[in-house]
Amino acid sequence: MSPAVTRRDPPFEADERTMLNAWLDYHRATLLQKCEGLDPSLLVRASVPPSSLSLLGLVRHMMLVEWWWFEHIFADGPTPEPIATDVDSDADFNLLDPDRVDADMAAFLHQCDHSRVIVEGTDSLNVCSSSSDREARELRWIMVHMIEEYARHNGHADLLRECIDGSVGE
Repeated sequence: MSPAVTRRDPPFEADERTMLNAWLDYHRATLLQKCEGLDPSLLVRASVPPSSLSLLGLVRHMMLVEWWWFEHIFADGPTPEPIATDVDSDADFNLLDPDRVDADMAAFLHQCDHSRVIVEGTDSLNVCSSSSDREARELRWIMVHMIEEYARHNGHADLLRECIDGSVGE
């Protein structure tokens, strides 16, 4: 079973950095909320044929996306890719194991915490990424892109969860 999730609504008024952090955390929590209360066999279920998407696949994908944009592209950090995609570029979606749900959830939470540390350690949203793998972009751009990425995949998660057990809503 996935852990209970606390999701805080973003403030209506705040400075830009606080607002971006709040919306990103809101969407992180929304994805986890869609997984809440399901046993591992349901988290790995592809419930919208012919798509192979599953809730755990989305969590693993977002862990990889968190690593890619914050650790690899922005910070140009040394941490290796958390899910090897050299053989299967969709390994985050495809290599699912119900026996590893707890480990995958913990890895996602750890990656999100690491992303927060990177953001907190950056003086300004105007700071540009360090990696030579992509054209330089501001931290602001990366944070907005991550909010967009979560929002899109949370829509997928809504549909997957509804097909699993009828749960709807935020």
